[in-house]
Amino acid sequence: MTQDPLTLYKLITLYMLDRVSFPLTKAQIGDFLLGHDYTNFLTLQQVIAELIEADLIRAASRHNRTYLEITEEGRNTLSYFENRVNDSIKEDISAFFAEHEMEMRNESSVMADYYKSTSGEFEARLLIKEKDVTVVNLTLSVPDEDTAAALCSNWQKQYQDIYQYLIAKLF
Repeated sequence: MTQDPLTLYKLITLYMLDRVSFPLTKAQIGDFLLGHDYTNFLTLQQVIAELIEADLIRAASRHNRTYLEITEEGRNTLSYFENRVNDSIKEDISAFFAEHEMEMRNESSVMADYYKSTSGEFEARLLIKEKDVTVVNLTLSVPDEDTAAALCSNWQKQYQDIYQYLIAKLF
């Protein structure tokens, strides 16, 4: 039986999201699908939009990233059709996760965002999460958007050093 390529890409996306305990970004899923030449960028965007519309995955945007998680309905759907994802694709996904899981986990558990507060200043919210537990939740008020954006960018790069510094100073 021949399978519609869009259906296969949707199943691959659901399969990937079901195999991790943290949200994946659109870019991470794209890295796999585009990196293995399964599809192109526009088709990937269509696949993700249709999965969200069907409530098989949910999306949350933070700063300039969109994080995706599988829903219970997505898990149920995958359980019926997972056999349509062939074993070689599953092996490719396993190898991709083995190579990139720590990097992907860090990207999903270290968050930074900023917004304009009612006082007119900008607030940068910096987080570290471990599974569903917030380990660090730090909000800094700064006078302008450029500074807030720089804080968010630097947090992504230096969160480990900052966390270790806080622990050393506070304990």
